[in-house]
Amino acid sequence: MRILLIEDHPIVRTACRLLLEAKGGVEIAEATTAASGLDIAASFSPDLVILDLRLPDGSGLDLLARLMSIEPDRRIIVFSMYEDPMFASRALQTGARGYITKNDDPDVFLQAIDKVDDGEIFLTTGMAEKITLMTAGLDGGPLRSLSTRERQVLGLLGRGRTLIEIADELNISYRTTAYAAAQIKVKLQIPSTAALIKWAVDHLSPAPDFR
Repeated sequence: MRILLIEDHPIVRTACRLLLEAKGGVEIAEATTAASGLDIAASFSPDLVILDLRLPDGSGLDLLARLMSIEPDRRIIVFSMYEDPMFASRALQTGARGYITKNDDPDVFLQAIDKVDDGEIFLTTGMAEKITLMTAGLDGGPLRSLSTRERQVLGLLGRGRTLIEIADELNISYRTTAYAAAQIKVKLQIPSTAALIKWAVDHLSPAPDFR
C-alpha cells in the first residue's frame, strides 16, 4: 500500500512513519505543505492519503477539496488536532473517508487505515456521537429525550451498522442494543426498525456516503 502523509510537524511525521513501518507492507511518501502534497500525490499515486488540516501554506480542507476534484475516488483520512465535530463533519462532506485526532490512541490510527483501505468510512464512536448530536440539534431537537447509550446506538445506525455490529463496537450485548433501539423507536415515535434506520440515515449522516 502506498501512503502519502501530508503533515508539517516533524515529530508527528516521525511517529506516524514508525507506526506505519511497524505495520508493514507500506511505501510511505511525505509532504510538509499543501503545494508539495499536490505535487507528490500526482507523482506518487498513493492508495491512501493522511492529511493534516493545518498546513503552513493553506487549509487542509481546501487541499482535501482539490485532491478530491482531481481524483473523486481518492481515499483520504484527515488526521487533525481538532476534536470539534464541525471539522470532522466538514471533512466528510468534502470527501474524506475518515477523521481521527492526534489525541486518539495509536491503535485507532492503524484501525482507520485498515478500514478506509477496505473502502469503509471511519470515525471513532465518540466522534460519531458528537456529529450525531451536532447534526440533529440536541438542544431542542428530537434527540433530547434519548440517553447517552441510545444516542450512540442511533448514531451508529445512521452509519449503516447492524444491531450485531453496534453491540460489538460498543462492547455491549445484542439484547442491550436491541432494547436501546426499541426505546429509541418509542421516544421518537418511529413504528419499525426499518423506519428507524431510514430516519437515522436521513437525519444523521453528514455526507451522502456516510455509512
